[in-house]
Amino acid sequence: MNKLISSGSSFEEKLGYSRAVIRGDWAFVSGVTGYDYNTMDMPNNIAQQASNCFKTIQTSLNEGGFSLSNTVRVQYTLTNPDLVDEIAPVLKKYMGNIKPAATMIIASMIKPEMLIEIEITALKN
Repeated sequence: MNKLISSGSSFEEKLGYSRAVIRGDWAFVSGVTGYDYNTMDMPNNIAQQASNCFKTIQTSLNEGGFSLSNTVRVQYTLTNPDLVDEIAPVLKKYMGNIKPAATMIIASMIKPEMLIEIEITALKN
Protein backbone atom coordinates (compact mmCIF):
# COMPACT_ATOMS: atom_id res chain seq x y z
CA MET A 1 0.00 0.00 0.00
CA ASN A 2 1.27 3.49 -0.84
CA LYS A 3 1.51 6.31 1.66
CA LEU A 4 0.84 9.61 -0.11
CA ILE A 5 2.48 12.77 1.20
CA SER A 6 1.42 16.31 0.33
CA SER A 7 3.23 19.59 0.89
CA GLY A 8 -0.04 21.49 0.52
CA SER A 9 1.09 23.00 -2.78
CA SER A 10 -1.73 24.11 -5.07
CA PHE A 11 0.18 22.42 -7.92
CA GLU A 12 -0.38 18.99 -6.36
CA GLU A 13 -4.16 19.39 -6.30
CA LYS A 14 -4.38 21.11 -9.69
CA LEU A 15 -2.13 18.62 -11.49
CA GLY A 16 -3.16 15.47 -9.59
CA TYR A 17 0.04 14.23 -7.94
CA SER A 18 1.59 13.66 -4.51
CA ARG A 19 4.71 15.42 -3.26
CA ALA A 20 6.02 11.98 -2.31
CA VAL A 21 4.90 8.38 -2.46
CA ILE A 22 6.21 5.90 0.11
CA ARG A 23 6.07 2.23 -0.77
CA GLY A 24 7.77 -0.14 1.61
CA ASP A 25 11.46 0.76 1.83
CA TRP A 26 11.22 3.18 -1.11
CA ALA A 27 10.40 6.89 -1.22
CA PHE A 28 9.75 8.67 -4.51
CA VAL A 29 9.76 12.46 -4.18
CA SER A 30 8.20 14.36 -7.08
CA GLY A 31 10.09 17.19 -8.70
CA VAL A 32 10.25 20.08 -6.25
CA THR A 33 10.74 23.68 -7.33
CA GLY A 34 12.11 26.54 -5.24
CA TYR A 35 8.89 27.85 -3.71
CA ASP A 36 8.54 28.26 0.01
CA TYR A 37 5.35 26.19 0.05
CA ASN A 38 4.18 27.81 3.30
CA THR A 39 4.02 31.27 1.68
CA MET A 40 4.21 30.36 -2.05
CA ASP A 41 7.04 32.89 -2.36
CA MET A 42 9.71 32.20 -4.97
CA PRO A 43 13.19 33.69 -4.49
CA ASN A 44 14.88 35.22 -7.54
CA ASN A 45 18.19 33.55 -6.60
CA ILE A 46 18.69 29.97 -7.85
CA ALA A 47 20.83 29.04 -4.84
CA GLN A 48 17.98 30.00 -2.49
CA GLN A 49 15.53 28.15 -4.74
CA ALA A 50 17.72 25.02 -4.49
CA SER A 51 17.85 25.37 -0.68
CA ASN A 52 14.06 25.64 -0.59
CA CYS A 53 13.82 22.51 -2.75
CA PHE A 54 15.94 20.51 -0.32
CA LYS A 55 13.96 21.80 2.70
CA THR A 56 10.70 20.68 1.07
CA ILE A 57 12.26 17.33 0.15
CA GLN A 58 13.57 16.81 3.70
CA THR A 59 10.14 17.55 5.16
CA SER A 60 8.46 15.09 2.79
CA LEU A 61 11.03 12.37 3.45
CA ASN A 62 10.80 12.87 7.22
CA GLU A 63 7.00 12.59 7.10
CA GLY A 64 7.44 9.26 5.34
CA GLY A 65 9.94 7.95 7.88
CA PHE A 66 13.02 8.62 5.73
CA SER A 67 15.87 11.08 5.85
CA LEU A 68 17.82 12.84 3.15
CA SER A 69 20.69 10.41 3.85
CA ASN A 70 18.50 7.63 2.35
CA THR A 71 18.77 9.27 -1.09
CA VAL A 72 20.01 6.90 -3.79
CA ARG A 73 19.10 8.93 -6.87
CA VAL A 74 18.66 12.63 -7.62
CA GLN A 75 17.68 14.46 -10.76
CA TYR A 76 18.32 18.18 -11.16
CA THR A 77 16.54 20.14 -13.85
CA LEU A 78 17.83 23.66 -14.52
CA THR A 79 16.63 26.25 -17.00
CA ASN A 80 20.13 27.36 -17.96
CA PRO A 81 23.53 25.61 -17.83
CA ASP A 82 25.15 28.90 -16.78
CA LEU A 83 23.42 28.50 -13.38
CA VAL A 84 25.32 25.34 -12.39
CA ASP A 85 28.16 27.19 -10.64
CA GLU A 86 25.64 29.16 -8.54
CA ILE A 87 23.98 26.02 -7.18
CA ALA A 88 27.09 23.86 -6.80
CA PRO A 89 27.68 24.87 -3.14
CA VAL A 90 24.05 24.07 -2.27
CA LEU A 91 24.20 20.67 -3.98
CA LYS A 92 27.44 19.88 -2.16
CA LYS A 93 25.94 20.99 1.18
CA TYR A 94 22.96 18.64 0.88
CA MET A 95 24.32 15.77 -1.26
CA GLY A 96 28.10 15.95 -0.76
CA ASN A 97 28.28 13.29 1.94
CA ILE A 98 25.49 11.14 0.44
CA LYS A 99 26.82 11.04 -3.14
CA PRO A 100 23.74 9.53 -4.84
CA ALA A 101 23.55 8.66 -8.51
CA ALA A 102 22.67 11.94 -10.23
CA THR A 103 21.44 13.39 -13.49
CA MET A 104 21.31 17.05 -14.52
CA ILE A 105 19.01 18.18 -17.31
CA ILE A 106 18.53 21.58 -18.93
CA ALA A 107 14.87 22.28 -19.78
CA SER A 108 12.10 24.85 -19.59
CA MET A 109 9.85 24.99 -16.53
CA ILE A 110 6.09 25.52 -16.36
CA LYS A 111 6.46 28.97 -14.78
CA PRO A 112 9.12 31.54 -15.71
CA GLU A 113 10.20 32.17 -12.09
CA MET A 114 11.16 28.48 -11.66
CA LEU A 115 14.91 28.05 -12.22
CA ILE A 116 15.45 24.58 -10.72
CA GLU A 117 13.52 21.42 -9.96
CA ILE A 118 14.89 18.55 -7.87
CA GLU A 119 13.53 14.99 -7.79
CA ILE A 120 14.75 12.33 -5.36
CA THR A 121 14.42 8.59 -4.89
CA ALA A 122 15.33 7.19 -1.47
CA LEU A 123 15.77 3.66 -0.15
CA LYS A 124 15.98 2.55 3.48
CA ASN A 125 18.68 0.03 4.36
